[in-house]
Amino acid sequence: MKIAIYGYGNLGKGVECAVNAAPDMELVGVYTRRDPDTVKTNGTPVFSAKVLQQGNQDVDVLILCGGSATDLPTMTPEFAKKYNVIDSFDTHAKIPAHFDAVHKAAEESGHIALISAGWDPGMFSLNRLYASAVLPNGTDYTFWGKGVSQGHSDAIRRIDGVLDARQYTVPVEAAMESVRRGENPDLTTRQKHTRECFVVAKEGADLAKIENEIKTMPNYFADYDTTVHFISMEELKQNHAGLPHGGSVIRTGTTGWNNEHKHVVEYKLTLDSNPEFTASVITAYARALYKMHSRGTKGCVTVFDVAPADLSSLSPEELRAKML
Repeated sequence: MKIAIYGYGNLGKGVECAVNAAPDMELVGVYTRRDPDTVKTNGTPVFSAKVLQQGNQDVDVLILCGGSATDLPTMTPEFAKKYNVIDSFDTHAKIPAHFDAVHKAAEESGHIALISAGWDPGMFSLNRLYASAVLPNGTDYTFWGKGVSQGHSDAIRRIDGVLDARQYTVPVEAAMESVRRGENPDLTTRQKHTRECFVVAKEGADLAKIENEIKTMPNYFADYDTTVHFISMEELKQNHAGLPHGGSVIRTGTTGWNNEHKHVVEYKLTLDSNPEFTASVITAYARALYKMHSRGTKGCVTVFDVAPADLSSLSPEELRAKML
């Protein structure tokens, strides 16, 4: 199957690597809004995004590697009119509206689109669904981290006097252990996660002012216990250059006529590279999308609509023999 990438940031680079490792895929091009001559890939040809917009490229699935804030809300429905597409839209509250816009475009054009592939939304979503279906009398908990939040790190870098920054989301261990014991705690935002910030300040900057702006920033830090460390650029590059992340989805529930038996279901991820793992999930779902479209499916779908077997390059016979 012929795969193309739109956008060549951290996620696009991860997709290039994942597609290269897939035995049943060929990467036919990277498309960019930048000057193609300035984009250096690992051997994949680079084209202008303007070529894609003409809608005449020989592509089975187009993987959209734009951002959720401003790119994907317009990009995904636009390209669903011309290609089979997949994105990693991760603004949870806006997923229903995004789905509706993409579904209309894909259904009218006869294409298939999958939105919100990744690990949350994506793999975590599946595990919430499976566990809640199996244990309907129960409670869901989601913990993120320890890992770098790229959005929160960017928010710190916008503060006057900041040169660079990394922000880690850290789950509260006591809260997780309480959940694992089946105690069903009612946890506030502050009780579930803390935030740890490593900041490189400009020379002469007011450190107390920067720290206060971080800790009081609405929608980012104000609702969390936040620790701010001021470090050198050398230390940031040496100790905080990677993009690790992960987390756990836990459901606690009971069975029995008197709910006397407790159960805990946990799915955990520990990721060295958030973008590379996300890219690997997207690539597997691109395979499923190709299979579904070949059977006549059109319109927008999510991970909930995809049969597990469609994700694999193995045949049904191989899956039954090796994995069932």
